Amino acid sequence: MNSNNEFLIPPIDDDYMNYADAFQDLDKFRQVMCWYGCAIREVRTKLEVLNDDFRTNNLRNPIDNIVARIKDPRSIYEKLRRRELPISLISILENLNDVAGIRVICPFIDDIYTVSDMLIEQDDIHLISKKDYIKNPKPNGYRSLHLLVEIPIFLSGGKRIMKVEVQIRTIAMNFWASLEHHIHYKKNQDDVEYAVSQLTECANVIYETDMKMQQIRKQLEFEGKLKMD
Repeated sequence: MNSNNEFLIPPIDDDYMNYADAFQDLDKFRQVMCWYGCAIREVRTKLEVLNDDFRTNNLRNPIDNIVARIKDPRSIYEKLRRRELPISLISILENLNDVAGIRVICPFIDDIYTVSDMLIEQDDIHLISKKDYIKNPKPNGYRSLHLLVEIPIFLSGGKRIMKVEVQIRTIAMNFWASLEHHIHYKKNQDDVEYAVSQLTECANVIYETDMKMQQIRKQLEFEGKLKMD
């Protein structure tokens, strides 16, 4: 399994400083971002432990890769402004759910639900919401399982409960989402509708491929068990 060694902290450059200053206390802002980073470490460690245990007992990894990121100050600021919310640290903690994000990439669709179930069954993980865009894809074809969880982190000043968004998808779904992210729609409505239809078609083909690959894997596993018996 590939896993980035550190969560992706936005670079502290002039842009970072300018937007972080909007929250009035730069040191406190960086402290809050540290809390989110600690929450990411907690969740990612749980996922890595589950993956190691699964591999030991089942000879197969349900997780191919884990990527984590903290939303940069500009994105936080602009999201609060769009939603007409106060520009403050309390507002971030109370109103934004995706400041800390983890993306889990799985080989097969059934791995997604296996990983999700194993994660949210843990005593110190509290599931706030679950959105299944695999069974109910977005209009453009986007598929992924989104979990919003709360997890405790233990600091020198005591325990804090932090939110982390976990997105779980297959390698193929992530390939589609990565390419879709780089497509910029034109203002012409006909172009937008054409792009959406083509993206949806590609997403459906990728989903069918995911299902076919899963069927092949299960058939091979079944035949392997028959030979062992």
